[in-house]
Amino acid sequence: MVAVATLAPEAPSRESTPLRDALLTAIAPASFGTVYVATTLLLPPDRPLLAAAARALPAGLLILAFTRTLPRGTWWWKTMALGMLNVGAFFPLLFVAVYRLPGGLAATFGALQPLIVAALAVPLLKTRTPRAVLLACVAVAAGVALMTTTAATMPDPVGIAAMLSATSLMGLAIVLGKKWGSPVPALTMTGWQLTIGGLALTPLTLAVEGLPTTFTAANLIGFAYVGLIGTALAYTLWFRGVQRLAPTSTSLLSTANPLVATLAGFAFLGQTLTPWQITGFTIALVALVVGQSMNRSTK
Repeated sequence: MVAVATLAPEAPSRESTPLRDALLTAIAPASFGTVYVATTLLLPPDRPLLAAAARALPAGLLILAFTRTLPRGTWWWKTMALGMLNVGAFFPLLFVAVYRLPGGLAATFGALQPLIVAALAVPLLKTRTPRAVLLACVAVAAGVALMTTTAATMPDPVGIAAMLSATSLMGLAIVLGKKWGSPVPALTMTGWQLTIGGLALTPLTLAVEGLPTTFTAANLIGFAYVGLIGTALAYTLWFRGVQRLAPTSTSLLSTANPLVATLAGFAFLGQTLTPWQITGFTIALVALVVGQSMNRSTK
């Protein structure tokens, strides 16, 4: 029997602390950062819609079968809106960027997300981000941007547009997720959004790209990793953090995405790091830590 959600907001456990919440939430963008390498090495080439649908729908249905809970009332349209922002629109745009840009560069544009979230929080949440935290956000963006100043070739404009759009959509989803709260645990919310986004993407994938004639063992391993680790686990921790942390704090943690993507590209794809890139990496990492500290002190 499938249960329906009660509309009591999820409360943090007694063991929950801001530092613990931040560390658990940071696992999500760190996992997202590994998706770039997994896509390049393991997934079928040039199939962003297939990658997006296969990332979302199996993981969503698996979680839904486990939680056996459906939305009710206004949470049907709220979940559909969040599911399209976080998954249905975000995933294909993300994979378009991943296939067209180096992983570290694609993830770099995510560094603008804290500034987008800070701007959206003013009209939607009626809150202003403290100036010191905004300066940390700017420092993070500058540090991550510095990591890409030595790119050997001009970045693909379609890839850049796709990644900027994806970053903006997730920023809006963070603010709306904080505004609306959640009637269910993070795992259940993850299942709802992945299923809705995956159901929207599947017919589009079949109509536009179709399916490959064969799947290799590497493809299957890649889909399993991206779906279970980079999506089901990562998004559960991410949605948990959206509810427990300040919006800009959550968004600042997304900086772990380009940092991990850069390190993964260096380790697995033979990409080199210049002294300027190392400097940018250090600036972004320090600003991330300082920004998180200030966010906790101003909550």
